Amino acid sequence: METSDRKPLIGLTLAELQQVAVDNGLPRFAGAQIAQWLYEKRVRSIDEMTNLSKAGRARLAEHYCVGYEEPKAEARSTDGTVKYLFNGAGGRDVEAVFIPDKERATLCVSSQAGCKMNCAFCMTGRQGFHGQLSTHQILNQIMAIPRSQDLTNLVFMGMGEPLDNLEPVLKAIEILTAKWGFAWSPKRITVSTIGKLPELQRLIEETKVHIALSVHNPISQQRAQIMPVERAFPVRSVVEMLRQYDFAHQRRLSVEYIMWAGENDSMRYADALAHLMQGTSARVNLIRFHSIPGSDLKPCPMSTMEAFRDRLNSLGVTATIRASRGEDIMAACGMLAGRQKQ
Repeated sequence: METSDRKPLIGLTLAELQQVAVDNGLPRFAGAQIAQWLYEKRVRSIDEMTNLSKAGRARLAEHYCVGYEEPKAEARSTDGTVKYLFNGAGGRDVEAVFIPDKERATLCVSSQAGCKMNCAFCMTGRQGFHGQLSTHQILNQIMAIPRSQDLTNLVFMGMGEPLDNLEPVLKAIEILTAKWGFAWSPKRITVSTIGKLPELQRLIEETKVHIALSVHNPISQQRAQIMPVERAFPVRSVVEMLRQYDFAHQRRLSVEYIMWAGENDSMRYADALAHLMQGTSARVNLIRFHSIPGSDLKPCPMSTMEAFRDRLNSLGVTATIRASRGEDIMAACGMLAGRQKQ
């Protein structure tokens, strides 16, 4: 673990690393060498970058460090899920969740400390906004966990609204998918959003990652009561924009739908959701609600969720019930809160 005031190299793109090389008396092509050491070989110190000159490494180390920051704490669930705590922003730590499942290993990463969106059902949103995470802080969540090399999938579904911190998120995706970076297929990455329309359109046009749209209620007036974003970007307008793009082949569009007893779980809502998603290839993930402090919302019975799923399937919308993971360590959907530094 490196602790200093030097700038982290993790989180820099190839173009930025090339400029760093030149600024520190190294040839421009050394930027590609540094990228390989960082993102392919995962070295922990500049001194390990042995194809750079010794003098060049010394100059580089005066101003930069690799930038690994180990998790501050972890919590392990009985189902194998692990929640990691990292330094965040504005005095608030952030959480990332590792979810092993047979041959899959998924990491749920945070993009903000807290959140501005103020969704009524989410602990992150209820704690307020504390600051944006840098690309370095986003990538460090991926690189610093013990089973980093085992990851098969990544979801921007942790703390924060990814599209409210678009530039660092786009930069992280570039590093993850570029040949000089992690060289991942974009099919391994999903970005979850509540639907900031201009930023979502840009994400779609500049990347090939999967999109997960948080809907939770297909009726506009009711959605606005629990998701204030509905007033600025109505979900119908968001879906109308999404219909312009091909989600049937190279990328996937999914819909996240948390179910609450007596709130959005009747057949009326299933019919409205099916109507909303007409003309898309979206798959619906039905999610069991995990009660959080200060909320009157309650989870609905599994039998109700199954009936809702079956109704959607009968209407031509592919729907499944997502298995709940990590609830015993407060790592399930909507339960991430981090902690305030003492």
